[in-house]
Amino acid sequence: MQRLLPTENDLKLVDSTIHYYPNFFSSDEADLLFKCLRSTVRWQQDKIQVFGKEYLQPRLTALYGNNNKSYSYSHITMRPHTFSSELLKIKNKVDKHCNVDFTTCLINLYRNGKDSNGWHADNEKELGKNPIIASVSLGQERFFHLKHRACKAQRYKLLLESGSLLIMSGKTQKYWLHQIPKTSRILDERINLTFRIIK
Repeated sequence: MQRLLPTENDLKLVDSTIHYYPNFFSSDEADLLFKCLRSTVRWQQDKIQVFGKEYLQPRLTALYGNNNKSYSYSHITMRPHTFSSELLKIKNKVDKHCNVDFTTCLINLYRNGKDSNGWHADNEKELGKNPIIASVSLGQERFFHLKHRACKAQRYKLLLESGSLLIMSGKTQKYWLHQIPKTSRILDERINLTFRIIK
């Protein structure tokens, strides 16, 4: 799997529009945001179904929003909490950068290297056609894997740094899958905020 080195923030992958900004928040800002969110977010751990069996999801999650619309994936339906002041500060900066008004934020807490998120696309019907997804990373850096649905040789990984912003838009979710894989390395905690628009 080839490691990606963005060119002027653009990953330049076929059938996609993906931009990466490694210092969207400064190191000090990222540290403060991580500590605040780690202690104030209303974390939960849902059960997922895999081949008819139930397992605890390998990470903690929370959903926040401003339009009271739920979000469903992997047989899980989440109801949003109201944005906190800290989350609104992050959202407003992301909104301004992307020139959109995100309605919802799905937050993931990866507690160690065993916590993960398997291959998937953010293509649920609530998100509409060709959704824009803005992802902020705080805490431990983790590798983000990408693979093209049809072109099997197109597989890449990108190291998501603390304070970074990753934006996926256009036809990315139609043609690409992504994941945060497990690792045997000893890792600290990571918080990932994925802003989206639920219609």
